[in-house]
Amino acid sequence: MTLRPSRRGLVPPFIAMDVLRAANERETAGADVIHLEVGQPGTSAPEPVLEAARRALTSERIGYTDALGIAPLRQAIAANYQAQYGIAVDPGEIVVTTGSSAAFLLAFLAAFEPGDRVGVAVPGYPAYRNILTALQIEPVLIAVGQNAHDPPTPELLVDAGALDGLIVASPANPTGTMIGATDLSRLTTYCRDRGIRLVSDEIYHGITYETAATTARVFGREAVIINSFSKYYSMTGWRLGWMLVPPDLARSVECLAQNFYISPPALSQIAALPIFGCHAELDGHVARYRTNRDLLVRTLSTAGLTRFAPAEGAFYLYVDISDLTRDSESFCRRLLAETAVALTPGLDFDPINGGGWVRFSFAGSTEDVAEAARRLADWLRQVG
Repeated sequence: MTLRPSRRGLVPPFIAMDVLRAANERETAGADVIHLEVGQPGTSAPEPVLEAARRALTSERIGYTDALGIAPLRQAIAANYQAQYGIAVDPGEIVVTTGSSAAFLLAFLAAFEPGDRVGVAVPGYPAYRNILTALQIEPVLIAVGQNAHDPPTPELLVDAGALDGLIVASPANPTGTMIGATDLSRLTTYCRDRGIRLVSDEIYHGITYETAATTARVFGREAVIINSFSKYYSMTGWRLGWMLVPPDLARSVECLAQNFYISPPALSQIAALPIFGCHAELDGHVARYRTNRDLLVRTLSTAGLTRFAPAEGAFYLYVDISDLTRDSESFCRRLLAETAVALTPGLDFDPINGGGWVRFSFAGSTEDVAEAARRLADWLRQVG
């Protein structure tokens, strides 16, 4: 009898990680690669986080914790909701997770059955639809505008047919688009009235340039809220996130967490305790991201790339290259080979129209972003 793999694992790759692997191989071979392909800050965690980890390694027994996370961290997260959004959150609603990736898995398993239909915006984060597909839940692709400017709206949802769930992100990856408070209120009301479970991805909160982000938790407790220490808090490799879980899902999420990974990383939880006191440093990173965004827009516009998603938040610039090519994967492979600049093709985020788009991550140093933009502009002049 022939052994065969499960069809659940036959999902598309996360192309950004494939690009990272190829870029690392070029780097190992001696190329001076500039990484604009992956969405992670170019800075390490703040010193108080590193110091807390050092102390824990010498004085703590780093063992299992409660599956929901250590109480002091859940209390600190709750206090941050009061400070950042002016809302009261019970620490009992909070589940600390192994990165936001584990939170999505827990949320999808707890909230949806195989065969359910869950709306996801395109362009959007590919892991949403790939995890849903692996769990035999149908991702329903909702196109959000020719220029990738528009977030999902109740009007777009009507056209999607009957839905069991909806995933929204504000700020969004790869576009940086934000959902304003009024529109987010309309969406949550629409979902509540129709029995659609809303999952709100808020992992880029804190990284906004004109208007602060609004949490969907303001509009009720029915939505699953997902956040992370990876982006604004600059703790990517520590693999730590959190959820706000509605009461009807709380026990399911806890049991799933117990069985999947016992508990989030103990060292990371202890290290994260001082992070909410580091806003001055973290806001300094956001100021640099704004500088990098503006620099990229100026340089690319001069080079003839003038159509972008708005980049109101997060640290990505989603750029229309359709006048040059409809094959963004080949474009990115050639760019890496000839300039050692790594970008992510738009097909990662939009299987329909992503062949005409690429994503820049501008979370690194301003010097790296400037050099990458210069190399790209020079290359476009040569191949144009």
